[in-house]
Amino acid sequence: MKKLLLSSIIALCCSLTLYAQQPEGKFFTSFDGTKIYYEVKGDGYPVILVHGFTGTSQGWKHGSLYTALLQDGYKVVILDQRGNGLSDKPHTDAGYANDAEAKDIMALATSLGFKKYAVVGYSRGSIITSRLMVLDKRVDKAVMGGMGADYTNPAWPRRIHAYQALMGDTTIHDVDDMMVWIRKNNFDTLALAFQQKHQPSTSKQELAKVKIPVLLIDGTEDNTNGDVSILQKMIPRSKIVSVPGNHNNAANTIQFASAIINFLK
Repeated sequence: MKKLLLSSIIALCCSLTLYAQQPEGKFFTSFDGTKIYYEVKGDGYPVILVHGFTGTSQGWKHGSLYTALLQDGYKVVILDQRGNGLSDKPHTDAGYANDAEAKDIMALATSLGFKKYAVVGYSRGSIITSRLMVLDKRVDKAVMGGMGADYTNPAWPRRIHAYQALMGDTTIHDVDDMMVWIRKNNFDTLALAFQQKHQPSTSKQELAKVKIPVLLIDGTEDNTNGDVSILQKMIPRSKIVSVPGNHNNAANTIQFASAIINFLK
């Protein structure tokens, strides 16, 4: 369990990247006044990339997908989800409840004038992507990377244990490696706790109504977030592609980028 937790939070999109240079992007004010940092590059059809737990927008720049999308003519949007990176970090339940993170992305898409767009999430970013598939009719294709069926359980034990540990419960030890990682990187622990507390699940009934094409992409050695084949059965127009690697490195690979480019085409 400890190894799985560590893998989950140190994946490509789950590592906090410091902004060594002047930020290239902008801020927009979301539906509740929260300031969200984002960057837009390229022309063509818009693709929004959604990072994972403890991640930032900059994590995407370390893998192959970001560059591949730009080279293939897409407009690529990356953002720091609330509680992460340069975006505001609310310390209230209201700051994260009721699909706040998905609503941020929907508000960003509106501010950019998108009538349709594709979305790609990795790890926890896939959980937010799942909500967008349900909530936003402008999403016409979606990719969920590094995610099996476990998140569909609103009482997912790992989520609950992560929240409790982040709130200071020292009796829980199956998330010790996660806490070492977080303390080492000096994250905003309370913001992360609220993210876990209000992390959304998407029900089987909701997923059964999804009509758009969905790609489920997983590393051949990644068993971090449950069985992806079970998730595939829940989403009518979904398919599975496996690429080399585990939860930490699968999203870095050329195969990961190529599978997504082919899917979007």
